[in-house]
Amino acid sequence: MTTDEREINRRRRILDHADESGNVAKTCQYFGIPRSLFYVWRNAYRQHGDEGLRRRKVHTKRYNKQVPGHHIQMDVKFLIFKDKQGKKLKRYQYTAIDDATRVRALKVYERHTQKNAIDFVDYVIDKFPFRIQQIRTDRGHEFQAQFHWYVEDLGMRHVYIKARTPQLNGKAERSHQTDQEEFYQLLNYKNDVDLKEKFAVWEQFYNFARPHGAHKGRTPYESLRDKLL
Repeated sequence: MTTDEREINRRRRILDHADESGNVAKTCQYFGIPRSLFYVWRNAYRQHGDEGLRRRKVHTKRYNKQVPGHHIQMDVKFLIFKDKQGKKLKRYQYTAIDDATRVRALKVYERHTQKNAIDFVDYVIDKFPFRIQQIRTDRGHEFQAQFHWYVEDLGMRHVYIKARTPQLNGKAERSHQTDQEEFYQLLNYKNDVDLKEKFAVWEQFYNFARPHGAHKGRTPYESLRDKLL
């Protein structure tokens, strides 16, 4: 069987899995692909059969680095809570995820600024047990000049993803979906102290105890251990 034939079979299995489960989001999460790519494959398959699955779309395997720290995706999740008086509160979850192991660092801020993005970089460096070579972000205002040169001055590369290509930071976005489904939907917001305490527990659970589909049920830190052996 050729490489193309194996890839066609893999894509067909993913499409079949989604049809059988009836849940595209969970299928994409399990197989580690962005939903946008899934829909490209599904449309091509419906129009052209197996031949449609032979077309190679960009940014799937290309950025999947197997060395811990080689490529870190960083993104921000916007949060809205209500205080005791029912007033809406905005908070911002800064997320960094290692491409190779899915080990994550998470921190919640009250403001969405470059200053907090810089603070988060220091937090990530302290949390990750490996040297970071590159950080990849979108072009949000929190990741502009001050942030960029701070990262570069620390000896790391800061790379912007291309405009309108969120799939290049797809692992961060998929992890945000996991946060929403497995943490925030179950969270009863009381105050910021309570939020940060629970959030720290969630970060620990995600890294050390939660099985990950991309690692065949192993946790991110189990994957890290395997890569370092």
